[in-house]
Amino acid sequence: MKIYAGVDITVKEEIEMNNQATIEKMNQMKLYGMAHAFKDTMETGMSKDFTADEMVAHLIDSEWEERRNRRLNRLIKLARFRYNAYFEQIDFSISRNLDKNLILRFSNCSWVEKKQNIIIEGPTGVGKSFLGTALGHQACMYGFKAMYSNALKLFSRLKMAKADGSYEKELKKIEKKDVLVIDDFGMQHLDNQSRLSLLEIFEDRHGRKSTVIISQLPASKWHEVIGDSTIADAICDRIIHSAFRIELKGESVRKRYGDLEQ
Repeated sequence: MKIYAGVDITVKEEIEMNNQATIEKMNQMKLYGMAHAFKDTMETGMSKDFTADEMVAHLIDSEWEERRNRRLNRLIKLARFRYNAYFEQIDFSISRNLDKNLILRFSNCSWVEKKQNIIIEGPTGVGKSFLGTALGHQACMYGFKAMYSNALKLFSRLKMAKADGSYEKELKKIEKKDVLVIDDFGMQHLDNQSRLSLLEIFEDRHGRKSTVIISQLPASKWHEVIGDSTIADAICDRIIHSAFRIELKGESVRKRYGDLEQ
């Protein structure tokens, strides 16, 4: 028994005080995963099962996993995906011209590492947005920065940025993303400002970053939507010819899944 500040304490109480002080220090150093793991091992008595080096490895692994999860959650939050769509949820049992072997090849995100693009085409409801979002989510799982945006909202935001002087800043923000997912492309014809913005985006990303384009419109008809033939040629040259093409067909899968496409 020892005496602290005039109070008698047992050896057990002394150990608990020391452990609590250690946990507080870990939290102050923002070692939250390590602090949680250390607390658990003390409370469950698992610490007796670890050698000193095993305990250190356990604490470091816990901290690494905690930081990885925090980063992943942050990447997903910043991406602002439309759906909570994950690669494992992609349904290959539906008849819609979805090449399973091709999609599974995308799972390791080598297409992001190689700065390659993906175009997803097909009628409404066949799961284009879900698939595109799942590809973006998978990129986040591998630590890449992603951004999801509806095409109309993207062009609207860029027009507002042009008006308030933050246009270049917005373009830089887009350029820094490893994966840009543009959904519902081709829903309306582009005006001059929008087509020039799209050209700038693709010019910045060409050969440097990956882009996923989701559209009901076949790529062969993009020239009509873009408008100006010269700019349309430049845009298509930077995205279509170097892209993987996924052409979905069939009936809407919403009959099976409701509003959540698969």
